[in-house]
Amino acid sequence: MFDSLSNRLGEVFDRLRKRGALREDDVATALREIRIALLEADVALPVVKEFVNAVREKAVGQEVLRSVTPAQMVVKIVHDHLVETLGGAGEAGLELNAVPPVVVMMVGLQGSGKTTSAAKIALRLKSRERKKVLLASLDVQRPAAQEQLAVLARQIGVAALPVIAGEKPVAIARRALDTGRREGYDIVILDTAGRLHINEELMLEVAAVRDAARPTETLLVADALTGQDAVNVAKSFSERIGVTGIVLTRIDGDARGGAALSMRQITGKPIKFVGTGEKIEALEPFHAERIAGRILDMGDVVSLVEKAAETIDQEEAAKLAAKMQKGSFDLDDLANQLRQLRKMGGMSGMMGLLPGIGKIKKQLAEANIDDRIIKRQEAIISSMTKAERRNPKLLNASRRLRIAAGSGTSVPDINRLLKQYQDMAHMMKKAAKLGKKGLARHGLAGLLPPGMGGGGFGGFRG
Repeated sequence: MFDSLSNRLGEVFDRLRKRGALREDDVATALREIRIALLEADVALPVVKEFVNAVREKAVGQEVLRSVTPAQMVVKIVHDHLVETLGGAGEAGLELNAVPPVVVMMVGLQGSGKTTSAAKIALRLKSRERKKVLLASLDVQRPAAQEQLAVLARQIGVAALPVIAGEKPVAIARRALDTGRREGYDIVILDTAGRLHINEELMLEVAAVRDAARPTETLLVADALTGQDAVNVAKSFSERIGVTGIVLTRIDGDARGGAALSMRQITGKPIKFVGTGEKIEALEPFHAERIAGRILDMGDVVSLVEKAAETIDQEEAAKLAAKMQKGSFDLDDLANQLRQLRKMGGMSGMMGLLPGIGKIKKQLAEANIDDRIIKRQEAIISSMTKAERRNPKLLNASRRLRIAAGSGTSVPDINRLLKQYQDMAHMMKKAAKLGKKGLARHGLAGLLPPGMGGGGFGGFRG
């Protein structure tokens, strides 16, 4: 996400940091490069002009040029204005403060991800807000669209309005609202039809549904990969229908990020959610500060902690903690850790949230660290017997050959996994022996293999 823009801005700021004291010429050069970086990221020209002018106004002031770390001041100014451009501080959540059932209407072009987004929002409302949600498909244009929503509803454990053949969109909307009132639903999500492009027929149909349903939220679903086309679609829907917020899909595949940076400024409407993958759970609330942090390679540790809190099984974590205290750690425990890593979005999902990761992206790419390694390691452990997982010392040459054949890997792959396991087990045994007092006395150096516990780690001692 935003890789190209992040890389370009990183280069600009690295050059500024090397200058020490800044002259106005240095700032002017940096702003020219920021302008080019934004245009290359497919940010709308009016947004780029406004952004650069606003940053210039603050960055050429004497307080920047005379400050102790002028380059950092420029980075802060750019960060603050990125936050402002993306929609300001805080989260623009759904407006649910209305008489139930609250109506949420999904609009957008065909193929933008409306149906999947409707299900993702329904899951979020059910699991996080404890709301009773009814999904209703008004898409009578696309074959099997209504069945698709029904399948997704079953998958996430949410009710879907039964389909009546030949029923028109406005009639479906009225029946959904009536069902919502009679059966005590908190929220009714209406998934409207789309077209391949904006036309009068689409707008009239959506407007008729809006007038009949009177939605509290009208969410436009737009595909981030279409760049400025997504911005133009948002502008048209905003002017004709009156959207209250935007859901930006496929943002994980958008290396440029122009749509996200332009959307709020052009439409005046907040981005409320971003789709970060194909999985039904892959939906995040949009936080301007966190996205700005990711763009400037400051990371997004808050989101990382939130992901961990959502996915960690507290009971499993307690069991692992007890094992660590005893110094016992087997391959079943390692498999649980690998599964946990995948739930949190895998290596790529986690790394995108870590600060400073942009600086080492090349090395990581060369090291071939990707989510396929995690799956391969899980396959290796799954191909072992229960006895082998509990006692890896049983894994002689013939057993390793059998496991390699069963997991579709090689013996060197198994050897690497076992080395990784042995290193982790060694650290945990040391931690158990040292105890809390020992860790306080020896610090992290006490856990490191021989030869690596030198003075370089003294700064970590408690």
